Amino acid sequence: MTLTFTLIDLAGSVALLLWGTHMVQTGIQRAFGAGLRSVLGRALRGRLGAFLAGMGVTAVLQSSTATGLMTAGFAAGGLVELVPALAVMLGANVGTTLIVQVLSFNVVAASPALILIGVLMFRKASDTRAHDLGRVLIGLGLMLLALHQSLGLMTDYEDAPSLRMLLGAASTVPLVDVLLAAGLTWAAHSSVAIILLIMSLCAQNVVPPDAAFALVLGANLGTAINPLLEGTTAGDPASKRLPVGNLLSRVVGVVIALALLGPLGQFMVAMEPDNARVVADFHTLFNLVLACLFLPVLSPYARLLGRLLPQRADPADPSRPLYLDPAARQIPMVALGNAAREALRLADVLGEMLMGARAALVEGDRKLILETRRRDDILDSLNTAIKTYLTSLDPEQLAENDHRRLHEILTFAINIEQAGDVVDLNLLPHATKRMKRGLAFSKEGEAELLAMMDRLMANLRTAASLFMTEDPRTARMLADEKVAFREAESAATAAHFGRLRSGRIDTAQTSALHLDLLRDLKLINSHIVAAAAYPVLERTGALLPSRIAANEM
Repeated sequence: MTLTFTLIDLAGSVALLLWGTHMVQTGIQRAFGAGLRSVLGRALRGRLGAFLAGMGVTAVLQSSTATGLMTAGFAAGGLVELVPALAVMLGANVGTTLIVQVLSFNVVAASPALILIGVLMFRKASDTRAHDLGRVLIGLGLMLLALHQSLGLMTDYEDAPSLRMLLGAASTVPLVDVLLAAGLTWAAHSSVAIILLIMSLCAQNVVPPDAAFALVLGANLGTAINPLLEGTTAGDPASKRLPVGNLLSRVVGVVIALALLGPLGQFMVAMEPDNARVVADFHTLFNLVLACLFLPVLSPYARLLGRLLPQRADPADPSRPLYLDPAARQIPMVALGNAAREALRLADVLGEMLMGARAALVEGDRKLILETRRRDDILDSLNTAIKTYLTSLDPEQLAENDHRRLHEILTFAINIEQAGDVVDLNLLPHATKRMKRGLAFSKEGEAELLAMMDRLMANLRTAASLFMTEDPRTARMLADEKVAFREAESAATAAHFGRLRSGRIDTAQTSALHLDLLRDLKLINSHIVAAAAYPVLERTGALLPSRIAANEM
């Protein structure tokens, strides 16, 4: 067998292994992703619980990168401190070793059955989760098949002396092995696949155990690079704390392991003579020892990362909170005032979104639609920051009025954010649809829509003022405006049907769009009223529990 054909065969086996790993990861994420994210979020309170959650979630997902990106998302949103986030990553690194341990045993005979059952489930199952689990079984079967092919290829290795010479030369320098495996793992986005490939090479004596151990160290190093590149915010060093902390811990572990590689390798080989198993055991041992070293010192390690990578406030970033001072959390009255000021920014952003949506409906400007959609991301970010800030307050320090005000701020923020979602998910797609189809509203219909939007923005300004003043008369006026807005929507709908009956072609072409927009504007107005008027009316006893008449029977 020539070197070229050997490399092609080897590359094909690696590609099949990568694809099988990808199918397992995507299948698990689709079937259990939301639940796993919820489990991870609930466990991010103590370092031990976070470590175990990271190990468990990654053992299921088979992707420490995916776990790292989820944890980075929690950390970036301020939902979790750095110490438990680092503990999650230590657990995730251990979790990736479990599938390697399973596949280090001779289970290749299960490959055809896994693929057969997986294909049947994937094609025949009506349940979505069963469909995704079929994808997982296919992926596992392909991984076993790829391992079997690579082992067969290595059996014929004597026919490729050039490749043997190439790998033999590389395996004489441990540092080269580390860098080579790190690069391959970074490119493959899968340490599992690379570790399994190293197992195949060592099982057939293509590389000696010492070289295989160095390659394992490189794979562990390479898997920490992707979260650093993919899970950080450009220009904000603080967003790099978690991935940099994960990478530095692995660098420390690799340096120590390289220094002890000779005696450590001899000990491992003496304990486990099977070359495939010894690679898997070394991989697991490295990550367990690394976790034992860093778990006790995560607090000072996190402080060091905080000093090395300080928070950089970008004044031009509109999604950055301006008033949520962490130090003020010790004084509830001041903290609630800060949160209220930040919540007013939500109303400002929603007002900009409504103005953008209004202009987009008239002008059909694609750039304007994209700019307005980006403002919803600002709204989401500020809303998350406000909720995180408020829930971090000590409830024992809050008086009864403080609890009430906290609830009002949360109600305002949640409703304004939901109104923004209606703009983003309903109004803007309607504007895009009108632009793509080249539709034009009738003059009367366009005037009705614009008048409704102007009225909506006026109500938003009233709601923002009411949120700060808490004036009962203004609250009643805004609540009455909900009824008036509903009547205006009904009148606009009736006028629209009148134009339809008269045979207006422009009205008929945009009928569904027009009615959807009226409904969405009414929904946004309902959120605006609920954001500011209802809490005040409820406190004064002026809010009825239901609009439905009491049963006289």
